[in-house]
Amino acid sequence: MPAHPTLQLDPDLARFLAGGVSINAGSASATGVPSLCRAFGCRVDPGTGRITVFFAAPQAADLVRDATRSGALAVVFSEPPTHRTVQIKGQDARLEPLAEGDLACVTAYRAAFAQCLVFLGFTEVMVRTLLDCPDEALVALTFTPSALFNSTPGAQAGTPLIPALMPPPATGAP
Repeated sequence: MPAHPTLQLDPDLARFLAGGVSINAGSASATGVPSLCRAFGCRVDPGTGRITVFFAAPQAADLVRDATRSGALAVVFSEPPTHRTVQIKGQDARLEPLAEGDLACVTAYRAAFAQCLVFLGFTEVMVRTLLDCPDEALVALTFTPSALFNSTPGAQAGTPLIPALMPPPATGAP
């Protein structure tokens, strides 16, 4: 089966996704029962365009089960002060071990999200409690973006965002 082109996120969008935004992900069971969970940050691979999203395993058990069975994952990134929101969908979600640097990524995300919400009047203790999870309980779901949408409230909500297409990665011999 030939590889499909992947969506290349522009650098500004990749920075937005990895910043202090609210991140929630969803999938569904084979019978259509939704599963969702708050994420603790993400990493965008600039070479492949794949996105890795971090979760607390106990809270994300249903989401991880559903996303890895079907491959379907939708992730919403929303900036609380402005309500700028982007939804990214993928069809090839898989569970992967945390890579070197991922714990630092989660730590940086927690600090950035806390700063974002402190600015809006929430306490840092409340935000850090919301995002509390032992490092050993973190899991990572990785997926290739297959569709991107502007989900910011307003007239343009639901419209597709059209990034550049990347050629499929080379696979072995010519």
